[in-house]
Amino acid sequence: MGFEKPITIEKVIKGIQANKYVLPAIQREFVWSAEQIEKLFDSLLKGYPIGSFLFWQVQPEHLGEFQFYRFMDRYHERDYRHIEPIEVIGDHEIVAVLDGQQRLTALNIGLRGWYADKLRHYRWANDHAFPKRRLYLNLLAPAPPDDMEFAYEFKMLRDKNIQAADGSKFWFPVGKIRGFKKVADVFRYCVENKLTEGGSTFPSDTLIELWYIIKERPLINYFLEEEQDLDKVLNIFIRVNSGGTQLSYSDMLLSIAIAQWQEKDARQEIYDLVDQLNRGGEGFDFDKDFVLKASLVLLDIPTIRFHVKNFNRDNMLRIESQWDEIFKALRLMAHLLAGWGYNRQTLVSNNAVIPLAYYLYRKGSPSSFADLPQFKADRDRMRHWLRLALLKRTFSGQSDNVLRAIRRVIQRHYDTFPMESIFDELKATPKSMKFDEAELDGLLSYRYGQSYTFTVLALLYPWLKYDQRFHVDHIFPRAMFNKRELEQRGIPSEQWHRWLDHVNDLANLQLLQGLVNQVKADQEFESWLRGECPAPQELASYRKRHLIPDVGLSFENFPQFLEAREKLMRKRLADLLRVRLGLER
Repeated sequence: MGFEKPITIEKVIKGIQANKYVLPAIQREFVWSAEQIEKLFDSLLKGYPIGSFLFWQVQPEHLGEFQFYRFMDRYHERDYRHIEPIEVIGDHEIVAVLDGQQRLTALNIGLRGWYADKLRHYRWANDHAFPKRRLYLNLLAPAPPDDMEFAYEFKMLRDKNIQAADGSKFWFPVGKIRGFKKVADVFRYCVENKLTEGGSTFPSDTLIELWYIIKERPLINYFLEEEQDLDKVLNIFIRVNSGGTQLSYSDMLLSIAIAQWQEKDARQEIYDLVDQLNRGGEGFDFDKDFVLKASLVLLDIPTIRFHVKNFNRDNMLRIESQWDEIFKALRLMAHLLAGWGYNRQTLVSNNAVIPLAYYLYRKGSPSSFADLPQFKADRDRMRHWLRLALLKRTFSGQSDNVLRAIRRVIQRHYDTFPMESIFDELKATPKSMKFDEAELDGLLSYRYGQSYTFTVLALLYPWLKYDQRFHVDHIFPRAMFNKRELEQRGIPSEQWHRWLDHVNDLANLQLLQGLVNQVKADQEFESWLRGECPAPQELASYRKRHLIPDVGLSFENFPQFLEAREKLMRKRLADLLRVRLGLER
């Protein structure tokens, strides 16, 4: 073993294409952004070194002992984020990449594939939110002067309409460089596309330099490891990855799980569970760290901190042996969360739901737990406790001590969810779940669009069936809050701030069923409510359920409405949180 003779980028890309270069199962996912890929190619063209690589040569007789994965040549942030397993057979050796996966994948995508990340302001469910982009290089000029990080203008662009209508740019598809067999072919391309006209040598100089970098210069310096013992290779892998984009402890745990699980493919199982959890409802943001932490908690492993010395073979085999039950409990937990109206924006702490999963696991809850009437009281207790835990930020900062304390309570009490016992366990700790008056008033300060707002409103709407997808609705529609509307209604300009500054206040928000909210749209609240509740008893019921005060509901009366409704909400929250209020404000 030792440093080998450097090779060209083209040779490595061909090897990747032929599955000669593969990824071992202990490798992480591809995590680079499109901009990082652009910067890598810019650095190459500027003459910067690409760094060294660590390759692992696996002999044919050992191929069947390990799981390998192919390099990505395309990346889709929603649909294609995981590397694919590959069956390597035959009497030829292969090379597994221990260090350099991100760089080589970036080169492979830039030269052979495409990249699709989500556009801002689009919903995750919208297929148009993920346009495919390929790597291009502008051959007419260097990077703009205001872009200090780039010397050359590399961009991930959509294939259609890439050429500037005014001829100010000529976007060359970077992967096309591999099709030129000799430097004369490069120059001929420049001539045929009229890039040499006008006397500028920048296009031909740039493209020729790119050709030499990819095809001719041996820029890939690598160390070849020939050890065939996976445990030793794992130690090398962890040592090597202690710098740069540092391995998290969960990466190490996943690596060890992959190496030590005997019957199941740990990578496939864990990432499949993550994907299934995140597809629930309107989507969540769980990751492998969450799954691994939850597994340690659910199996009553004493040390749940991510520390390498605690990730031993016995613990990993325990997780494997109980994986089906862990999988079931976490899936059921995600199903409950979706039914309670939570999603990636409103679930502000993933660790806060681990006690719910532990309770479901410990109790051996059936999948019908989420739906059958006999479990409703238990579900209501779990939901109420979660809301308080989120609003109290019980799991902010280091949450391991809280998880262990709650686990001890559930170990003793799991006939029903032990909400009160958890309160008692934590009441003398810095993580007490008891609210005081100042904290209650802090809840009323949340506004539209903030992540905690949904949970405050949900606490005030315990009667809703959240599986019907309720929206956070402005009672007085936002469209009315503009200077023109205020002026037309004769409201003095010095008073406008009482409307414009408070349109997003909590007291102007309600939870409304999605279809009803769409019908309500921008209708003035007073007239909409008369149509929605024509009978006096219906109106009285609506006011009670939505905490609508007995004041005038015209737009002109908005400040008085806001003050009165906030008082009702404050009183309701005080009752729910068992807070004794001081003097009424």
